Amino acid sequence: MNKRILVTGGAGLVGSHLSAKLLEQGHCVVCMDNLSTGSMHNVAALLAHPDFSLLRQDVTTDIMLEVDAIYNLACPASPVHYQADPIATLKTSVIGAANVLELARLRHNIPVLQASTSEVYGDPHVHPQPESYWGNVNPIGPRACYDEGKRGAETLFFDYGRQYGLPIKVVRIFNTYGPHMHPADGRVVANFIVQALSGGDITIYGDGTQTRSFCYVDDLVDGLIAMMNSAPDVIGPINLGNPGEFTIRQLAEIVLELTNSGSRIVHRPLPVDDPRQRLPDIRKAHELGLGAADPVARRSDAHHCLFRDDAFKT
Repeated sequence: MNKRILVTGGAGLVGSHLSAKLLEQGHCVVCMDNLSTGSMHNVAALLAHPDFSLLRQDVTTDIMLEVDAIYNLACPASPVHYQADPIATLKTSVIGAANVLELARLRHNIPVLQASTSEVYGDPHVHPQPESYWGNVNPIGPRACYDEGKRGAETLFFDYGRQYGLPIKVVRIFNTYGPHMHPADGRVVANFIVQALSGGDITIYGDGTQTRSFCYVDDLVDGLIAMMNSAPDVIGPINLGNPGEFTIRQLAEIVLELTNSGSRIVHRPLPVDDPRQRLPDIRKAHELGLGAADPVARRSDAHHCLFRDDAFKT
């Protein structure tokens, strides 16, 4: 059945691709974004669609809309962006979550999905990270506005589920890349690509042995939609991400190879509380048959499975 769906943060990397996919499936989409980190460019192609509307509004303000389902993606996700105004970031995560949950409750308990993050695991002592791991987060560090904000949002979601019977879904998103990434995103994939293409130094923070996994945005979107459409008793949290693990040094070398760049690799001090390892345990996603469960297996070139040809088109 076609629905009218609210996507908060809908002009961001993930939100814009999710909005496009929902429109393809025949739904009406209300994209709500304050455009602090999202971009009109990301949704420019969608504005002509008769079932797409853009609402420029901050998720921390009261939301009065008639919708049938909600994806809550609103929040800066890059340390560069979320640390620029940490108080606003924390409010976006916690007050924003409360607002979408209240809207869902007042709309007669419509389904609502929270886009949480692998950052709730902090600098983990368990590897890879299963959903049962409670994490190792510094609650007063420079990353806490995002890490603890998302943890607080998860708490609100589960409390609304228990107290009001609200049909909630919670996913924990691991590193994602693809078209519509901001060139000044500040995270490692965008940084390396921009530096390589411009001929600047490739900057590695720390010794480069720290690891990450990278999921292409289309695969993540498939997982989000599959989670929203899953059985009512599938609540989460569920890890969504790519189980292929790269060291940061390996990532830099792949970027240099694919861009044929002459840039040199330089090292800088590791930022405070930056995780040494980050890899999703996706057994739950596999068991549920979620679309993003194993994007490596879905991409043909094993050596270059990190990248798609169109990954960084604007």
